[in-house]
Amino acid sequence: MDDKDFLHFISQVKQKTGIDLSLYKEAQMKRRLTSLREKRGYRTFDDYFKAMVKDSSLFDEFLDRMTINVSEFFRNPNRWEALEKKILPRLFKENKKLKVWSAACSTGEEPYSLVMLLTRFLPLSEIRIKATDLDTNVMNKAKQGVYIERALQDVPKDLVSKYFTKQDMMYHVTPEIKQRVAFEKQNLLADTFDSGYDLIVCRNVMIYFTEEAKSALYQKFSDALRPGGVLFVGSTEQIFQPQKYSFEAEDTFFYKKV
Repeated sequence: MDDKDFLHFISQVKQKTGIDLSLYKEAQMKRRLTSLREKRGYRTFDDYFKAMVKDSSLFDEFLDRMTINVSEFFRNPNRWEALEKKILPRLFKENKKLKVWSAACSTGEEPYSLVMLLTRFLPLSEIRIKATDLDTNVMNKAKQGVYIERALQDVPKDLVSKYFTKQDMMYHVTPEIKQRVAFEKQNLLADTFDSGYDLIVCRNVMIYFTEEAKSALYQKFSDALRPGGVLFVGSTEQIFQPQKYSFEAEDTFFYKKV
């Protein structure tokens, strides 16, 4: 009963939202959603789905749980250093203006980190970054640009003083940084991508997908990059056969389209 109930839930969610939960690792996803369903007091996934259709706050919570939003500015600082010292200088040699996309941007730390880093190379007025996520809730938080102190622990000190204001216990990203990011809703697995990117950053998202879904996504990212463009992935997301997707490793967790 339990399996049938969950499979029916997956097909109902796909019909309503276009989100295909079967592309996520099943055991992980099922465990997470079962605990959420039980916490809200529903005996079956069928009952839970009916309740979600009626109550948008339940639906938002479901999306939130499904997309796991853990983020910090300049997460894994040594990788951001490699981006600043090695990857970006080469990209700027090839193109004076970069087309940059933060895919699965969560609550905004990543695209704002990218804007701040790019100010080392360009005037703010010349920086524009696209940031996408499946979850409109987290993107609304991203647009507000308000963070706890812990999220800033890896931000270089000069950037903290320049691009954040502290109010009470919270840190606010300055409006001029926020204005450089265009947020859009997007389903990475289902939607088509724009092309000609110099840099795509997609970190700590692919770990939730099946091998087949990951493989399809790597190919879509490769197609979206110009030759010489770079995909920057998370620290648990090494691509084991990069050549299969026309990539070569340029540095740890940086893959260059060949």
